[in-house]
Amino acid sequence: MKIAINGATGFTGRLAVAELARRGIDAVLVGRDPARLRAAATGTGFATRLADIGDHQALRDAFTGADAVINTAGPFTRLGPPVIRAAIAAGAHYVDTTGEQHYIQDVFATFADTDVTIVPAMADDGGPSDFISHLAGSTAGPKASMTVALWYRGGGFSRGTLRSLDPTALFDGALRYEHGQWATYGDASRAVLTFPGSNTPTTVGKAALPPVATVPRHTDVTRMEGLLGGSFDALKNGIDPATIDALPEGPDQAQRAASTWTIAVEATNDGGAVRGTVQGRDGYATTAVIAVEAARRLAADGAKPGVLAPSQAFDPESFLGFLTEHGARWAVET
Repeated sequence: MKIAINGATGFTGRLAVAELARRGIDAVLVGRDPARLRAAATGTGFATRLADIGDHQALRDAFTGADAVINTAGPFTRLGPPVIRAAIAAGAHYVDTTGEQHYIQDVFATFADTDVTIVPAMADDGGPSDFISHLAGSTAGPKASMTVALWYRGGGFSRGTLRSLDPTALFDGALRYEHGQWATYGDASRAVLTFPGSNTPTTVGKAALPPVATVPRHTDVTRMEGLLGGSFDALKNGIDPATIDALPEGPDQAQRAASTWTIAVEATNDGGAVRGTVQGRDGYATTAVIAVEAARRLAADGAKPGVLAPSQAFDPESFLGFLTEHGARWAVET
């Protein structure tokens, strides 16, 4: 088994490289800066291959021989499609760590007819939320109305995350699924939500979360929207690129270890209400674990070709069970 990783020199990419090395999975690191690639490969024994995102042939050659590709380089709306095309041309399965809702929609629309499997959004905000939404929706039964809320506490963001963030798309451009289609909308359905593990309500607002783009493709819901917990006024107003450049590359290990993330799903219909929750620490490390395991499962077990939501490519209970080995907790309750 061999897995190629594009974006291996970035903050999340290096965490994925470390996870591949920890698990003893052979890998090839792909990027355009030879010095940074050598640094990322130090101590791993992994091969490196040079390829610029704008050179399809070089990128295809870099992925040739790999069973799967992990893409951690955003913004995915701009940088993702060339990597998908190169992975398809190389005959390699593809997963990425995007949280960009509109990009996910475009991937489903553009790459449906392929001979390999493409699974976007295998990150802390995409994979677990899709899995727990599927389980909550299945428990609630058909025609459920669903909200999925995400709450990050502590830790901060990497420079790459902030550079990839499009405030308009994330907030005002958020999609809601209703009447069998996705569309932008006005106000969120609620302004506060009490998350598991908290005794007080948290302010929430509408946000373009990945599961809204993926869950209706495999779960019978009549309506679904995404909510983000906490205050994100600074992100809504946009961050000056010079300010981002002056920040550390990402939160340090102590900051990441102290950070938490919580996903809360509510599915309601005539039969009652079901809540699904997933909680964990260190979203960046969790993202690396999720992406590597997704690529490993595709390489080892395969899945049907085309673009798949996480719950279409992998068994939700099995994957969430795997994440419990890395500190996550999950539950589905009526």
